Amino acid sequence: MQNKKGGSNINTLDLEKEKRISTNGLVPVNVRGKNFNLLMSVYKTALEQVMHEITQIKESFNKIYGYDIINNITSRIKTPDSIVNKMQKKHYEMNYKNLIDKVNDIAGIRITCPLKNDIYKTINVIKQLPNIRIIKEKDYIKHPKESGYSGYHLIVETYVDIEEKKIPVKVEIQLRTMAMDFWATNEHKMKYKGTKKLSFVDSKKLTIYAKIVNFLDDKIMKIHKKQEITYK
Repeated sequence: MQNKKGGSNINTLDLEKEKRISTNGLVPVNVRGKNFNLLMSVYKTALEQVMHEITQIKESFNKIYGYDIINNITSRIKTPDSIVNKMQKKHYEMNYKNLIDKVNDIAGIRITCPLKNDIYKTINVIKQLPNIRIIKEKDYIKHPKESGYSGYHLIVETYVDIEEKKIPVKVEIQLRTMAMDFWATNEHKMKYKGTKKLSFVDSKKLTIYAKIVNFLDDKIMKIHKKQEITYK
């Protein structure tokens, strides 16, 4: 969690007190230790707060537009193994400062919407929420990754109360259309969960299929625009 000067926003907390989490002195991360579990509980609280806000947006959209602009919302806390693997892959030293400052997706939310325009409507509302601050965003819809992946990513901060102090905690929000989510979910399974390495040819095929998904998203959105009058 970065402040404007690039330092950690989490204050130095005392290791000796059971209810506090140490982020000082480059304390090594121990995923089986009490401090790690307490830290994960803070991320869980932050996740629940942001989930509540997005659920409220979903309900408000339904009343305004008469259909699900947000189709589905899911959330997760990154597993200890995934956190460690990511830090090792990025060559971060295994301490709490790096975990908090550099691992942005410990708490994650995924929003799926029917249409691309619905994603941008949702983002515009999220940006206006008083309890959430946007600290980073990437538009992979207008600028897809080389693999073909499309989506919109936000890193936000929400404040969690810890012993009468408000601590900013990061949550990653990913927004995709249902078609993007179908492609991304299956690409991830085949690329990272399969028993065999994905071949070069199949990787290229998936990139082509991502472009087809993008094409279909655009075509469906054009048809939908003609029918918007029925939702008002």
